Amino acid sequence: MKIIFNIEPVEQARPRATKTRKGIRLYDPQKVATYKKQLGMMCKFQYKDKPLDGPLIVSLKFYRHIQSSVSKKERELRITGAHRPIVKPDTDNYIKSTLDGLNGLLWEDDNQIVKIVAEKYYSDRPRIEIEVERLEQNEDERGGTGAKE
Repeated sequence: MKIIFNIEPVEQARPRATKTRKGIRLYDPQKVATYKKQLGMMCKFQYKDKPLDGPLIVSLKFYRHIQSSVSKKERELRITGAHRPIVKPDTDNYIKSTLDGLNGLLWEDDNQIVKIVAEKYYSDRPRIEIEVERLEQNEDERGGTGAKE
């Protein structure tokens, strides 16, 4: 299954903390919280089924905007994929915020993901492309259930 979310990817930032009467409460920064909420709404609109269960393989492609300050030549290299983003934010922070935003919607919990491939690209149309497939038992490279014997 492939789903495209037309939204600028946002990296998972460090959680913020505040004191309460009951102790310390951690929460996402506003930018991350808004991103997760928007991603969830987009998912509900595009994916109407129950969340997937069982082991999953997920492929993510993050397309971020091209800065307006780059030359026409560099812009073309970025659009064609010849030059890829090797700057912050890190790919793993994009992964974390995106997977968390889809918990309970596309899959029951992101701990079901047993294999993940993630890539960053530049584009005039920022978006996230996600492909999800179930891992069938016979696809396990070790040939077993993964349990220690």
